[in-house]
Amino acid sequence: MAMQEYLAEAYRLQYYQPDDQYISTSALADVMHVSAPAVTRMVQRLKEADYLDHQPYRGIKLTEKGELEALAYIRTHRIVERFLVDVMGFGWHQVHDLADEIGPVVSERVTERMNEMAKYPRRCAHGEPIPHADGYMPRVVDYLLTDVKIGETYVVSRANTHDEDKLVYLDTLGIKPGVHMTLIERAPFNGPLHLEVNGKSCFIGHELSTVIRVCSQDEFELV
Repeated sequence: MAMQEYLAEAYRLQYYQPDDQYISTSALADVMHVSAPAVTRMVQRLKEADYLDHQPYRGIKLTEKGELEALAYIRTHRIVERFLVDVMGFGWHQVHDLADEIGPVVSERVTERMNEMAKYPRRCAHGEPIPHADGYMPRVVDYLLTDVKIGETYVVSRANTHDEDKLVYLDTLGIKPGVHMTLIERAPFNGPLHLEVNGKSCFIGHELSTVIRVCSQDEFELV
C-alpha cells in the first residue's frame, strides 16, 4: 500500500497547483515525512509501473493510470473518515490516522456500503472533496479566512490540518466544514480575528486562522 499512499499524496499536491501538473520530489518527501533517497527509490518503482512520469529539473506527474489509482485510494480514505464521524461517532480529530489504517483493507463493496450509511457525503470530515466512483474529482473553490472581506458571511470549506489539538480547539468554537461564519473584525499586525460562528461570537488567533478556508454556499456544495 505504500505505492498507493505516494500516489495519493502526489495527487493531492497536483490538485492544488492546477497551473503546473509537475511537482517536486522534495515536496513529496516533505508530505510523506521521508528522506530524499527514499522518494527517489519509490519514484523509480512508480515510473517503472507506469504510474507517473519523471522529468529531470521539472519533477513528477501522475499518468492517467496513476491518477485512477490515487483517486481510488483517496475516495476510500475520505469515505471511511465520514463513516467514522457520521455513523460511528468519532471526532474529526481522530479519524485521519484511523482511515489510514482501515482504508487499505476495506473492499470496494464495503466502501460503497459505508458511503450509503454516511448518506453519500461530498466532502470528507475535514472538508476535502470525495472523488466519484468513476474517477471524477470535484474542483474545490475556496479562500483563506485571513483574506476574506469583513462583514460578509461564508461557509467553512476546509481545515488544512490534521493536528489533533488544533482540530479539537476549532471544534470547541464550532468551526467545522459546512458551518456559516462572518468575519467581524481583523486586528492589525497579524492579531486575532473576531468571528461570528453560527450566530455566536468568538476569537481565533492569526496562526490558527491560516488553516481555515471558506467559500460561498454554492461553492461548498461542489455543484
